[in-house]
Amino acid sequence: MKILFLGAGAVGGYWGARLHQSGADVTFLLREKRAEKVRKEGLVVKSPKGDATLPVKVVTRGGANGTIDGGPYDIVVLACKAYDLDSAMDSIAPAIGTTTTIVPMLNGHAHFATLDAKFGPEKVAGGLARISGMLGPNGEILHSGASGVSFGERDGKPARAALLELDAACKKAGIDGGINANINQDLWDKWIMLATIAGMCSSMRGTIGDIMETADGAAIVAETLEESRKVAAAAGHAPSDKVLADLQTMLTQKGSKAVASILGDMEKGGPAEGRQIVGDMLARARKAGIAAPNLRFAYTHLQTYEARRARGGLK
Repeated sequence: MKILFLGAGAVGGYWGARLHQSGADVTFLLREKRAEKVRKEGLVVKSPKGDATLPVKVVTRGGANGTIDGGPYDIVVLACKAYDLDSAMDSIAPAIGTTTTIVPMLNGHAHFATLDAKFGPEKVAGGLARISGMLGPNGEILHSGASGVSFGERDGKPARAALLELDAACKKAGIDGGINANINQDLWDKWIMLATIAGMCSSMRGTIGDIMETADGAAIVAETLEESRKVAAAAGHAPSDKVLADLQTMLTQKGSKAVASILGDMEKGGPAEGRQIVGDMLARARKAGIAAPNLRFAYTHLQTYEARRARGGLK
């Protein structure tokens, strides 16, 4: 089975690196500058589970006759930011064959309609990652703990052969998770967590621990989680009592260093996934007639940031 990863960041880079280490046929589709560095220095991983410098296969878009070397691929993993989806689809299009399965690891749900329209829903599986890490100053992957992925059929049918093979490769590589027969619920469970932590950390400009030091922080976070829970319930995907309790504990823990990556994006003055994570949740709340004042405030904050960024007001 041939696997193509779009991107070699904290998620795709770590996952693909471990698959490569275990013997899987993995190729990375990268921008030219990143590709040149990885070709020269290897893909560098620093992790509690073992450091590695790997001579991985790398391709860039724009190959001969509009193709991508090695294609078509059996699995294409989209490990990019949600705001890069349009360019990502253009990049992977030459790698898609008649039996290719696309596994998107983007945040939120909005990307599915876009991918379905471009490639057909039969090609697009559901997927999400719970991999903790970031890129270091020299492009190295700094993995810090969790290394789980989840993927499966969005229509609830038994997993296709390509996903079964990917699941087996993940187990061999020591990647947690794998096939999830109820991937849609898992996607919603992650999204309600993300909408809460992204909305709160970006608005309050701090970690969960910082927010918990305030008089009303715990209550506001809990209210925001409840708004998102109601949206999930209206869509037929209310989280289980255990999932909800675990999220409440995680998101209101004093001293927690947990923080949404969107805050780091904003502190660097970069684009943020506000529309895909918080804005789409708010839009679904409004469509369902659910009051969501905290999501409304958080998304307005994110929109204000983007407006300021667009006019060059960030220094």
